[in-house]
Amino acid sequence: MQITRQADYAVRAVLRIARLGENERLATSVIAEEENIPLPFLAKIVSQLSVKGIVDAMRGASGGVRLARRPENITLLEVIEAIDGEIALNRCVLNADGCPISSVCAVREVWCEAQKELTLRLSSTNFADLLKRQEELDREAAKESVGEPA
Repeated sequence: MQITRQADYAVRAVLRIARLGENERLATSVIAEEENIPLPFLAKIVSQLSVKGIVDAMRGASGGVRLARRPENITLLEVIEAIDGEIALNRCVLNADGCPISSVCAVREVWCEAQKELTLRLSSTNFADLLKRQEELDREAAKESVGEPA
């Protein structure tokens, strides 16, 4: 199982937007350039995130994108599922009736437990946590680039 490139871009875009002040907006062209995301692809992603209530997008000269909620109220799972839909390690996890052997399948039990652990981890990781860690990594990288020990 692998999240799509589109979901990865969405996560990176939301993390970048989370760096803004509360009333600030950022142009999608700036996000695209800074995060190395193709602009047409990002426009589609922003639209999907907007529909799901994760970002607020405005067109025009004073427009741009900002988070629709505080970073601590947006989870990694929510962003991924806004783009990719519900995460499933295997189709039987979401629909046991779709598999004729699901009631007697030992592997399905493993898929279901792994699914539960994955969604718990992703739903307990919010963008305030990710932003804090990103800022730590940025400081460490800045120290290393000027020759200071990390």
